[in-house]
Amino acid sequence: MPRKSLCAIVLSEEEQKELIRRASKHTLPYFKVARAKMILLAAQGLDNDEIATRLDTPVKLSACGANGSFENASQGLRSDLDRDAPWLFPPEIVIQIKALAGELPSTHHAPISRWSISDLGRQVRQSGLMATISDNTIWR
Repeated sequence: MPRKSLCAIVLSEEEQKELIRRASKHTLPYFKVARAKMILLAAQGLDNDEIATRLDTPVKLSACGANGSFENASQGLRSDLDRDAPWLFPPEIVIQIKALAGELPSTHHAPISRWSISDLGRQVRQSGLMATISDNTIWR
């Protein structure tokens, strides 16, 4: 049985234009692009299972957030528009982590043939590049 969205989404013309702009951006963080696409699909009346299938995401992330935690997804969009959150990591750090991911683990004395997300995260933390960074952030 499909999981219906727990909130009805009605978008203004301005909100819809902004979501379409975000959904097609290649320079925004992935979560913002994915969220824009989810809200647009939910506003079309699609259920959470269909949204998850179309976007190849877990159902719990579709439409209104995990388990419908947003009272209204368009309200969440408004709060996103009101605040322009800064990047959490400077581009230089991102570049260094990506460079590390492209290197062979043996160059860093790691006893593995290729990096896993957890191994890469551990190496970033041990090297002092970042004191704390989650494996999920490394994955993204």
